[in-house]
Amino acid sequence: MQPREFARKLRTSLTNAERIIWNELRGHRFAGLKFKRQQPIGDYVVDFVCFEKRIVVELDGGQHAEREDYDREHDRWLVAQGFRVLRFWNSDVMENRLGVLEAVAMACGVMDM
Repeated sequence: MQPREFARKLRTSLTNAERIIWNELRGHRFAGLKFKRQQPIGDYVVDFVCFEKRIVVELDGGQHAEREDYDREHDRWLVAQGFRVLRFWNSDVMENRLGVLEAVAMACGVMDM
């Protein structure tokens, strides 16, 4: 499946953690920044990206513990393209949503959310 088709499919099946973060990031709600969800970049599909700030936010569930090599290569490629990659566990979002959002704000260089 091509990255664009895969991204379209992922947009219809967000996890609970992705829904929570998307609700905060969508529609310029987060410090006026435009974020996109399930966005293809090269051969990869990232969970959330702000192209203006070159920030990628990835939310990982338990399956990512078994995909560390893939995630490491994914991150290395994105960094080589000029992106900063922030990774959070789904449990971080569920237990500390504000802490996750604060980390994203700091990476974006904005303090007021």
